[in-house]
Amino acid sequence: MAADPPLVLDVDGTLTRPDGWGIDPRVFDPLREWDAPVMIATGKAFPYPVALCHFVGIPELVVAENGGVVYTGDDVFFTADREAAQAVAEEYRAAGYDLGWGEEDTVNRWRETEIAVNLEQPIEPLREIAAAHGLEVIDTGYAYHVKDAAPNKGDGVARIADHVGVDLADCVAVGDSINDASTFDVVGRSFAVGNADAAATDAADEVLDDVHADGTLAVFDRIRDSS
Repeated sequence: MAADPPLVLDVDGTLTRPDGWGIDPRVFDPLREWDAPVMIATGKAFPYPVALCHFVGIPELVVAENGGVVYTGDDVFFTADREAAQAVAEEYRAAGYDLGWGEEDTVNRWRETEIAVNLEQPIEPLREIAAAHGLEVIDTGYAYHVKDAAPNKGDGVARIADHVGVDLADCVAVGDSINDASTFDVVGRSFAVGNADAAATDAADEVLDDVHADGTLAVFDRIRDSS
């Protein structure tokens, strides 16, 4: 029987429950039992995917903040500076808007390279302010991310793959959003779950019928059935 291929997995929209919120616990055992590296590539702040790996019980191979932070398991790389994103947030607030996460803002508290804004907040003034600072705003379906345009998940995945000694052509990726398109571009095989946005479905090799974790679990089953 062939070995499992290395995996690259998004979190929100990809490992989530059918309603789209919260990690579906059905993914835990398959990930723990996977006999190849599993890379988590997400827009979430750096501590979140690290904690996910810790609690699942897999090595911490993480691309966080849409490529702004990369952890190879040995070294942490920061590929962008939060200073410009923070300036955008301050100017956005000064214009009378809000990031939308409440006073303590645990969504952004531990971010190293970008700022996330609640989808209920107006995006056009955010885009204008970000552009004036040389940044972009991407809508992942879970938040607006104010980020440097250069870093992306695909570059982070390539860095981890090189470090752990896996061939990107052997990797299988699953995702749901525009920020997964760069990952799909660098791996050998890519799947967009059924709830994916247009950018992800256009970039993926295959679009799944099932949504969220159901789609991802279907990929696991298909890969193992064909091994």
